Amino acid sequence: MVIPAKYNAQAKSIMLVDKMTHRFRHNLMQMHKSLLNTSFKRTKFNILSLSWQRGKRINWHHQLVKSLFPLLILISFVAVLWGNSFTPVTAQTPRQEIRGVWITNNDLNIFKDRQKVQDSVKKLRQLNFNTLYPVVWNSGYVMYPSVVAKRLDIQPFVFRGSDGHDILADVIDKAHRQNLLVVPWFEFGFMAPPTSELALNKPEWFTQKRNGSQTSISAAGEVMWLNPFHPEVQQFITNLLLELANNYDIDGIQFDDHMSLPHEFGYDKYTVALYRQETKKNPPADAQDPEWVSWRANKITDFMVRLNERVKQIKPKAIFSVSPNYYDFAYKFQLQDWLNWVRLNIVDELIVQVYRENQDQFNAKISRPEMQEVQQIIPTGVGIMAGLRTKPVSMRQIKSQVRAAQQRGLGVVFFYYESLWNNSSEPLNERLTGFKSLFPYPALRLAAD
Repeated sequence: MVIPAKYNAQAKSIMLVDKMTHRFRHNLMQMHKSLLNTSFKRTKFNILSLSWQRGKRINWHHQLVKSLFPLLILISFVAVLWGNSFTPVTAQTPRQEIRGVWITNNDLNIFKDRQKVQDSVKKLRQLNFNTLYPVVWNSGYVMYPSVVAKRLDIQPFVFRGSDGHDILADVIDKAHRQNLLVVPWFEFGFMAPPTSELALNKPEWFTQKRNGSQTSISAAGEVMWLNPFHPEVQQFITNLLLELANNYDIDGIQFDDHMSLPHEFGYDKYTVALYRQETKKNPPADAQDPEWVSWRANKITDFMVRLNERVKQIKPKAIFSVSPNYYDFAYKFQLQDWLNWVRLNIVDELIVQVYRENQDQFNAKISRPEMQEVQQIIPTGVGIMAGLRTKPVSMRQIKSQVRAAQQRGLGVVFFYYESLWNNSSEPLNERLTGFKSLFPYPALRLAAD
């Protein structure tokens, strides 16, 4: 029984005494009945039962009850205390701690080899990682044999392993044998290089800036942006994801900061006509006009809702993961309203990318109010830079950032696999020992059905 907070201390005491008294009486009666129905020998049981039915009392029975009465009181009292100590309470299901790593194109030389895959996932399991995020969409190409890509004539080749095998299928199989989850990473989202077959063969699918430019500069170089408001683009993305969900034993799918649109874009003919149709106005010249930003962000949100529904129809327990930038930047500059996605209950896991060298800046980003809000709802983590080929990151910095995340109840995902122990200034053994110290105990996650 849960006592409402409005009751005062006296009322609580009265209710507790009444509750204990009721249990005492109940337990005493049960013990008394048990005594009457128990005997050391079958014959004594029959005699006692018959005598009781006839209203007769046997003297030795009275003596036995009398002698055992103090013991009965003690047993009843202990039973009350025992019961009180195990009063049921409403408990929240503990959220699973995320300990993951992204597998990028740079890691293909490792992950296209079956033996190296086996060794890698075994090492990650020994270091108590629990989730892999292998890239499956990069530079306008899929990283697995795709009927969808072949039908659209946008990919003249297929990524294969050293034995001609399906790399993704092999990673999934070996990772699952080590109890690691596999959540394929849809890295490029709506982004594609202008030299890709996708950009060359489907120019009408791409959007533009107000000045007519179709490209922007990203960490991947010069890129174009698929129009997230175009129905054919939406169907293409949906078909790729359904192909993954139907053909592979995946535990989820992840979208990152590229499942968005830079705020300068959206001035293509299709989007301008759609905006006029719905608002009776032309798009503002100011790309950061609040109404114009909101309209485009809401359109992307609507698509993500539908995408979630389609994936969940095939795999109801699949993890719908999102790895964006911090919220203010994501919404204002990338039209990615991921906080609303969480509130709409379409996100099962959030990994916010916080690639900062300065510890104070890192701490500030992972302590933002929206992070605290989301981690009360779903598993939440931080994307941490483990190093680049041209810029290694020290184990000291990695430890400091992981500890800061853990102190706030956040999981971590490292970018990226190769940089965990290669291209580092520290010896391999020192890196391995460092990661082992971060996760001294296992933290298994539940796989999707």
